[in-house]
Amino acid sequence: MSRKCQPCGPGRSVVELTIAIHYVFNAPMDKILWDAGQHAYAHKILTGRRTLFHTIKQKNGLSGFTSRFESEYDPFGAGHGCNSLSAGLGMAVARDINGRKNRIVTVISNWTTMAGQVYEAMGHAGFLDSNMVVILNDSCHSLLPKGDGQPKMSVNGFSSTLSKIQSSKGFRRFREAAKGLAKWFGKGMHEFAAKVDEYARGMIGPHGATLFEELGLYYIGPIDGHNIDDLICVLKEVATLDSTGPVLVHVITGTENDTDGNIRSEITPNEEGPSNSNHDLLKFLETGLSRTYNDCFVEALTAEAENDKRIVVVHGGMGMDRSLRLFQSSFPDRFFDLGIAEQHAVTFSAGLACGGLKPFCIIPSTFLQRAYDQIVEDVDMQKIPVRFAISNAGLVGSEGPTNSGPFDITFMSCLPNMIVMSPSNEDELIDMVATAAMVEDRPICFRYPRGAIVGTSSTLTYGNPLQIGKGEILVEGKEIAFLGYGEVVQRCLIARSLLSNFGIQATVANARFCKPLDIDLIRTLCQQHSFLITVEEGTVGGFGSHVSQFISLDGLLDGRIKWRPIVLPDRYIEHASLAEQLDLAGLTAHHIAATALTLLGRHRDALLLMK
Repeated sequence: MSRKCQPCGPGRSVVELTIAIHYVFNAPMDKILWDAGQHAYAHKILTGRRTLFHTIKQKNGLSGFTSRFESEYDPFGAGHGCNSLSAGLGMAVARDINGRKNRIVTVISNWTTMAGQVYEAMGHAGFLDSNMVVILNDSCHSLLPKGDGQPKMSVNGFSSTLSKIQSSKGFRRFREAAKGLAKWFGKGMHEFAAKVDEYARGMIGPHGATLFEELGLYYIGPIDGHNIDDLICVLKEVATLDSTGPVLVHVITGTENDTDGNIRSEITPNEEGPSNSNHDLLKFLETGLSRTYNDCFVEALTAEAENDKRIVVVHGGMGMDRSLRLFQSSFPDRFFDLGIAEQHAVTFSAGLACGGLKPFCIIPSTFLQRAYDQIVEDVDMQKIPVRFAISNAGLVGSEGPTNSGPFDITFMSCLPNMIVMSPSNEDELIDMVATAAMVEDRPICFRYPRGAIVGTSSTLTYGNPLQIGKGEILVEGKEIAFLGYGEVVQRCLIARSLLSNFGIQATVANARFCKPLDIDLIRTLCQQHSFLITVEEGTVGGFGSHVSQFISLDGLLDGRIKWRPIVLPDRYIEHASLAEQLDLAGLTAHHIAATALTLLGRHRDALLLMK
């Protein structure tokens, strides 16, 4: 299969299911909700967006996820997964209160069933007994491969026939009548009949089916997700069931050897990645081509782990970056991939730290948001030394606002015990891995972007621990100073070069730490310059806010210094290329240089620079 086709793989696995859903249900009157954006590609094509599909994930094009702003056929946005059932239940209750008769269909995947919110919603749906259809799209993929002796889910003629019987209106009415008759004979008979029903369905149904029944959902399945006749037959029966409570239809859309349903790959349409073998992965990393910050981070962490047997990795989030396979293959017993169970990942890491290990909890910025309560209560408040590696920080290009990471600087730096840092290049990232491994008395985090590395280093070296809370001046100038935090420092250096064409020599400093701040460095910059510009690829409330808090309390703003922050704008930056997103956000080197020219009163030069 071509790499360029791979992003559509998950969408192809649910084509027949999507066709059957739209054949049976009347969207947009009937609400169809999807948990995963990748599974909604066929849905987009069938709902009037076929001619625009070539623009998906491009600037001003279709979103890679369902979007309320894009089509009336998308009643709810599919973001990080596990939200469709909760939102669908809310819509079902609103429908009942308003006296409407439309149907609610939610499509969840076996990946999103790893998140607790799905089971919370199922339990609530069972309690409310609201009429809705939940379709479990089972690609048969799991975090841990099944052993040879473990049963695998299969669909045969018997299960197909049984599913049709289960979904039929006559069978459901007979079952409800039997329940009513058992109640008439008394509580004891009713409980006995319920146990017999549960036992019988457990015997003929697949493993785990009774779990959904216990939560209050009527289970139907498994059904072959590629047999469109069976799908339509069952969904038609389900659609005619009024006032019978929530129904779960189990649809098998893949096998263990079918990679089309695998949503874990993070290879983008224009990237060429290594094969699955560790040898090919190492060869790919050694070429120095298309190397990312993730590649560099994993290499450094693997090197640290070779010398420190207490280092373990806990990974959370939707999809695992291919570079992590290097650590996983080197130390399989010290690697834990927990999928989108981020809350568990954080507290599990805290437990590992309490047991004397050195956990590196690797979670993309956007998915770390889900685990914030655990970060506060289970880690920071107790000063437990969990090391958070926050990947995909800042803007992420074609993935748009759903998978971008603009908020972590703000929500991590406000925690009293957390050390917060960010590298300006891959060499500093290596040093920060060593720094994090060294810290054992409090939690520490570092963020790094998704994209390619700057390219200052081509060979792996062991990191040197940094002095906590110390930045550096990279280039000295006069009158105006840029204080950058993270990879944006590279753009500050380019901005300095642009300003030199106008006869301006600016100072560029690398903060390295947001918390604790290098207050000596900030004092020096304020005392030796007339203007201080802080630059970060994060929202208001982050690094620049910490700097402004310090310089105002320290009385530095009472003097001659004038301070300006450059942060992401107070809006979501839609999907586009990374360069286009930076331009939309006003965070390119040209924007940084233009800000300096404007501060110096050279407005005409600023306009010329931006042309």
